[in-house]
This record gives sequence, C-alpha cells and structure tokens, in this order.
Amino acid sequence: MSTNGSSGNGRLLTVEELAERLNLPASWIYAHTRKRSSDPIPGFRLGKYWRFREADVLDWLERQRVSVRKP
Repeated sequence: MSTNGSSGNGRLLTVEELAERLNLPASWIYAHTRKRSSDPIPGFRLGKYWRFREADVLDWLERQRVSVRKP
C-alpha cells in the first residue's frame, strides 16, 4: 500500500482508494466500518466522508492475518 515515492503512513485514503488497494468493493469497506462489525477497519468521518490512515489500515490488516492463523 505504498504511495508514489512517499512513506504513505500519514496519508489519508478515501473509501474508493482503500477498496482499490485491497482489491475489494467499496461496499465491503463501508460494511467493515460499522460499529457492529467484530473488528471494524480503523477510520474516521470528516463530515459525510470516511478517511483511513494507511498505517492504521496496515496494522489492522496484520491483526486480521494473525487472527486467521490462531486455532
């Protein structure tokens, strides 16, 4: 999930950008931002728009990968 030449960890992603990077539909991203999701994607709202910090999403992805391996 690196960006064009920058570290990218402080960059804010839109739902569409995150969906593209994860190769998932935007509807899946929205579904996993809801509080009723067991482990929601870390993000926040700016008005009506969701934004995601790349570093937070990378940490969340790592937790997902590790939790799948646990028996």
